[in-house]
Amino acid sequence: MRLTLLTTLVAFSTLACGGEKKTDASQSSAVLPATANAAPAPAAAVVEVKMTGNGTSKAAFEPATLTVKPGTTVRFINVTGGPHNIAFYADSVPKGAAEALKKGMANAMGDLTGPFLTQPNEHYDVSFAGAPAGTYRGFCLPHVALGMHITIKVQ
Repeated sequence: MRLTLLTTLVAFSTLACGGEKKTDASQSSAVLPATANAAPAPAAAVVEVKMTGNGTSKAAFEPATLTVKPGTTVRFINVTGGPHNIAFYADSVPKGAAEALKKGMANAMGDLTGPFLTQPNEHYDVSFAGAPAGTYRGFCLPHVALGMHITIKVQ
């Protein structure tokens, strides 16, 4: 009885699914154009900057100065002593850079001001895609009085 029931189910499944296996265009052995096998474009570089401090008298970006290529993403990581954030001085970025930075700063608190990072290892990415070459000066809003500044050069 079980064998008959199993045979009936298999036969029914075969009929319900169209019987024979049919070859569609995705399974054909046609030669694909060369672009289909091309390597993907390399991802933009990501450079990490640690945000450190003791919460009361010391705070720093590590490194405090860096040089990146256009299109690089700078990842700011809250390591110790938070909350931290990254903000850029509007009057110290190259001409036309403010608009590019705004596009590269998701979830900003304000113009050229990233959100506060309150949890250890929380990070915030700033993309320099479309950003003109030049010097970008930034700071951590809660720790600017402690000298928490950064200089990023885009070349």
